[in-house]
Amino acid sequence: MKKFAAVLAACAVFSISSAAFASNTIVMNGSTTVLPIAQAAAEKFMAANSDVKISVSGGGSGNGIKAIIDGTTDIANSSRFIKTDEVKAAVEKGTYPVPFAVAMDALLPIVHPNNPVSDLSIDQLRDIYAGKITNWKDVGGEDNAIAVVGRDTSSGTYETWQEIIMKKERVSQRALVVASSGAMLTTVAKNKYAIGYDGIGYINNTVKPLMVGGKKGSAETALDGSYPIARFLYMFTKGWPTGQIMKFINFVLSDAGQKVVAETGFVPLRVLK
Repeated sequence: MKKFAAVLAACAVFSISSAAFASNTIVMNGSTTVLPIAQAAAEKFMAANSDVKISVSGGGSGNGIKAIIDGTTDIANSSRFIKTDEVKAAVEKGTYPVPFAVAMDALLPIVHPNNPVSDLSIDQLRDIYAGKITNWKDVGGEDNAIAVVGRDTSSGTYETWQEIIMKKERVSQRALVVASSGAMLTTVAKNKYAIGYDGIGYINNTVKPLMVGGKKGSAETALDGSYPIARFLYMFTKGWPTGQIMKFINFVLSDAGQKVVAETGFVPLRVLK
């Protein structure tokens, strides 16, 4: 599915064209990871198209996709691919969600800057989140309890973590659950013994990203596939886009739009000159 979405996104740059302009208002909803990209792209697009109004809100990938299914948003931002049952629900309501991969992301484990730990394996991350490793000393840190911070189940970031890190293991009930990428960052930054995870575009000097199995998460390692927790970020439309929605998607996929992706700290789909 990921390869299909990437090919579709690449083709869309060259194939989308229309003279129809059904509406000058675009509503976007969904992922808090994609939110900075959506907001920055919307601002650039509206500056060049003064007659267009774009509203952007977060709430999680699952909520964005639900809004596409229910017909209450024009574009659903998502940090995961749509599920089979969601496609079925949309089709039953007369809508076919079309995916556009708009960026890549490296999902980074994060800790407090004063934490001496710098690298954890996928197995260690899984055991920490499952509650099997509960003290930092067991992974090379200080003798203190690990404060595990996770995301809510409507989050696409949660889904990615479950798929790649947890596999079939369940996250410990002792984990603190936060509702957004921003909340994850501030929660970990305030607790010397916390561990969390966030998209690369959110990382700043208030937290320390960890390597995973000796691999540093970066634009380069996300693009070449060597970083183990890399993913595409998506925008879904209600059927094939037309009018201003089509123009906006075209903009995000253009070099100018991909520069916006880079400026927000995320990873463009291709190397930009």
